[in-house]
Amino acid sequence: MWQEVRSELYPQGVEVVTVALDVGGADAAGPFIDAAAPDHPSLIDQDHRLTELLGIINVPSGLWVDETGMLVRPPEPAFPGRVGLLDQPPPAEVPPRAMEVVEETMKIRIRPRKYLAALRDWAENGARSQYVLPPEEVVSRSTPQPPEASLAAAHFELAHHLHRSGRVDDAVPHFAEARRLQPGNWVYKRQAWSFADPVLQLETGPYEGDWLSDIRESGPDSYYAPLDL
Repeated sequence: MWQEVRSELYPQGVEVVTVALDVGGADAAGPFIDAAAPDHPSLIDQDHRLTELLGIINVPSGLWVDETGMLVRPPEPAFPGRVGLLDQPPPAEVPPRAMEVVEETMKIRIRPRKYLAALRDWAENGARSQYVLPPEEVVSRSTPQPPEASLAAAHFELAHHLHRSGRVDDAVPHFAEARRLQPGNWVYKRQAWSFADPVLQLETGPYEGDWLSDIRESGPDSYYAPLDL
């Protein structure tokens, strides 16, 4: 879907760069990139550097960088005008737990058309776009990171290192500690859950929690920060 946006906006000077956050690297994310066959740069952040440097706590998130390299919108929920899941016809048979996931997903508030409209405005008007933020507002909208978030990042990095080194059992408590220290970081939680259940993240084995239980506990309104456009 981002390929469609790129094809539309690239002639106006906007380049799309997609980045997959996945410890599994090319083995995990590569097939999806190959299937999409994008013309734009499609990268894989195996070490979750964007999570650490920019405070990304869920996907999809988008940020805008102008031609001078200046960040003019910090990370925020980003959908390319539509949501692929909603474009698909429902399967003939859906396991009850999977249907519960779908029902909870439908409660999450997103504004895909509004986001695409803002991108189009930026492509047309550049720095004059009403959606371009001055530096002080970019800073104010960037969530300050408390010490717990830094410690969570350290535990997640250690868990990643251990898991990649084949010490899967040793990594589990560090994934759990990252989750405990920063419970609102869905990137951390979903990365751990995906090792056990890549699709629905329900049967998560040794990893604490699961997508359905956590979204019900925190509420669908907490899944994404409100899109302030």
